[in-house]
Amino acid sequence: MLDAADRYFEANGRRLTFEYVLLGGVNDAAEHARQLAGLLRRRNVMLNVIPYNPVAGLPYRTPGKGSIAEFRRILESAGVNVKFRQRKGDEIDAACGQLRRNRNAS
Repeated sequence: MLDAADRYFEANGRRLTFEYVLLGGVNDAAEHARQLAGLLRRRNVMLNVIPYNPVAGLPYRTPGKGSIAEFRRILESAGVNVKFRQRKGDEIDAACGQLRRNRNAS
């Protein structure tokens, strides 16, 4: 996938955006951030990191504030162009990923 992204950028100069859903206890450790930084640090990309919003019936959990902050620190210090999504609407099950799941659950 990264080879294809590199060819795309070389062909037209348009920066690609990658999305990364941060799952508590699954892919939110410092080592994961270092691996991700290693893949993206020399590429002209935008990385959107989306902390997981809890959904009833799914086994995943939201990462803690500390792991989110450390993940951000590692990526930014590696020079990755990164943006972290702000959590909004999760208290009423209206955040990213929650509406579709709830609609399908009924």
